[in-house]
Amino acid sequence: MNAHSATTDLRRRDFVQVAAAVAATLAAGSTAARATARIFAPAAATSMVPVQQVDAGVLNIGYVDLGPRNGPPILLLHGWPYDIHAFEAVAPLLAAKGHRVIVPHLRGHGTTTFLSAVTVRNAQQAALAVDGLALMDALGIKRAVVAGFDWGARTADIMAALWPERCTALVSVSGYLIGSQAANAKPLPPAAELQWWYQFYFATERGKLGYAANTAAFNKQIWQLASPQWKFDDATFARSAASFANPDHVAIVIHNYRWRLGLAEGEARYDALEAKLAAAPPIAIPTITMEGDANGAPHPDPSAYRARFTGRYEHRLVSGGIGHNLPQEAPEAFAKAVLDAFAMAG
Repeated sequence: MNAHSATTDLRRRDFVQVAAAVAATLAAGSTAARATARIFAPAAATSMVPVQQVDAGVLNIGYVDLGPRNGPPILLLHGWPYDIHAFEAVAPLLAAKGHRVIVPHLRGHGTTTFLSAVTVRNAQQAALAVDGLALMDALGIKRAVVAGFDWGARTADIMAALWPERCTALVSVSGYLIGSQAANAKPLPPAAELQWWYQFYFATERGKLGYAANTAAFNKQIWQLASPQWKFDDATFARSAASFANPDHVAIVIHNYRWRLGLAEGEARYDALEAKLAAAPPIAIPTITMEGDANGAPHPDPSAYRARFTGRYEHRLVSGGIGHNLPQEAPEAFAKAVLDAFAMAG
C-alpha cells in the first residue's frame, strides 16, 4: 500500500467512525445534534453500497458500480446539496435492464478526495466535467449515457457538448445549464435574484463561516425550498448529509458559487474549455430534458434552451408536486427517461 492509499483509507475510516457517532445521537432525537452536527451516517441500508474507490485525474473518486460490467454504461451525476443517494432508487432500475450504472460522489462529497493536499479546491464547471471524463477513463469506459440534475446536469451537459464522442445520450434536469462568468455578471429581475439568495450569501466571508458552522441545517433548508412538496424524512436526509462531512466540502461549494460571479479565479488549465463553454455550444447527441412541476430552485423555462439541442430531442414535465431533486422524488420517471434516451441513440 502506498502512502496515498494509506492516508485515504485512514480518512475514510475516520469519516465512517465520526459519522456513525453523530448519527446515533441524531437517531436518539437530540435537538443539539440536529442543530449543530455536520456529519451523519446512513440511517438504513440502501442500494448505494458498496462504495468503491479509483484514482481519476486529480481525485480519488468514490463511486457505486451496479449492474453487469459488460452492460451499456450509464453515468449518473448528482448536484448540490445532494449526493449519490439521489439515485438510490434509479440505479437498480437501470441495472435490472442490463446496464452498468456508475454513480460517483462529486468532488467535495462523500469519499471522493483530492490526491494532493496542494491541489486547488476548484469547483468551476469545466473542472467538474473533466472529473467525469477522468472517471470514465479510469474505469475503461469509452462511451456512456450521461444523466444528472443540478450541478450534475450542468456537468452532463458540458460532457455532451465538448466530448460528444464519449456520450451515448443525455438526460438533463432543467435542460441546458452551461454558463459563463460573463453571462452570470448580467443582473436579473429582482424576483429572479431573490431565488439566488444563497449565492450572494456564499459571496461573503460571513456566508462561508455560516455554511461551515451549519452545513446540515443549511442544506436541509435548501432541500425544503427546492422541493416544497417533497415530504422526505430525517433518515432520507441523513443518508445524504453524511456526504457533507467531506473535508473539502465547504471549500468546493463556496468556490463554485464565487467562481460563477467572477469573485474567485479558476485554473488556467481550464481556460480553453471555459472559452468554448462561454459560446454556449450546441448539444447534438440524443437528449431528453426534464422538469418537475414544483421545482422551487432557480431554473430556466424550457423554451429558453430548446434551440441549444440540435439532435433528437424531447422535453418531459413530471407532474405530481415533483421538485428539484427529480431522480429521488420521481425515480421511475427519471429511469424511464434514461432508458428512452439510450433507445433514441439506437
